[in-house]
Amino acid sequence: MRWLIYGVAGLALLVAAGIAVLAVQVIEGGPNEAGGILGQPTVGGPFELIDGDGRTVTEKDFAGRPMIVYFGYTYCPDVCPTELIAIADALDLMPPEEAARIQPVFITVDPERDTPEVMKDYVAAFYPTMVGLTGTAAQVRAAAKAYRVYYARQEPASEGSPYLMAHSSFIYVMDANGKYVRHFSMGTQPEEIAAGLREVLAAG
Repeated sequence: MRWLIYGVAGLALLVAAGIAVLAVQVIEGGPNEAGGILGQPTVGGPFELIDGDGRTVTEKDFAGRPMIVYFGYTYCPDVCPTELIAIADALDLMPPEEAARIQPVFITVDPERDTPEVMKDYVAAFYPTMVGLTGTAAQVRAAAKAYRVYYARQEPASEGSPYLMAHSSFIYVMDANGKYVRHFSMGTQPEEIAAGLREVLAAG
């Protein structure tokens, strides 16, 4: 199934690229006068969402395993499939026993359409252990705020077309204690992601 997604996933939307560039400064604290970065990143935290089986889950359900987290939506025409494929490919590059220690998580920013059933079917096409999470609008908004994720509904240009969701596009890596370790920007190659995940595992 992932090979089919490879075939239909196109180039990333330019608007998403612009959002990603702007959001880097929000995540990292913003540039200082010398062009460096001020402050420490504050990303992640408590959340309460719903998994593909309709069960309520929190960040505590993933305690003890590093997470690789991406926010997007199932109707996303190109950016989300491309980034989820990169995550899956990165895990495939790792020895199975190492990949098994990483929990991939996909959180929707479009809970109106992304029901638990839709999320479950969608993530299964990318990686067998990937978990898809949705929730109420308030639950999703709280999770996105914790991860400093920007998203906004964009109405269709023509009647009858589906609406799109503009959103920032980062892959977040959290350690086994749920603490933010690093993020990867849109377009990062699977080899670099895999190397970063191995570093997290090595650090314990």
